[in-house]
Amino acid sequence: QVQLVESGGGLVQAGGSLRLSCAASGSIRSITRMGWYRQAPGKQRELVATITSDGSTNYAESVKGRFTISRDNAKNTMYLQMNTLKSEDTAVYYCKALRLWFEYWGQGTQVTVSS
Repeated sequence: QVQLVESGGGLVQAGGSLRLSCAASGSIRSITRMGWYRQAPGKQRELVATITSDGSTNYAESVKGRFTISRDNAKNTMYLQMNTLKSEDTAVYYCKALRLWFEYWGQGTQVTVSS
């Protein structure tokens, strides 16, 4: 089992920044990929960014150039630096870990961007 706990969400004005954290614990060996997803009210959950164990990253087009995903393996923590936030970034942000053939999700953290 892998446990994921997100933190760092909150209310920010448009143009501002936030950094989300996702702390992993439990059976974290063999986690091959981690990622951030988000779900806005009335919409489906969507990919924001992913990072593999060797550091390769992938971003949704809507956040490229504004968001940066990273991970600190020593701290078992993944981050999402979000800059130049827009009102359309408002959502619950979830972290996900892929270990072997199982997916693990955190409970989410709310990000609200006021215009």
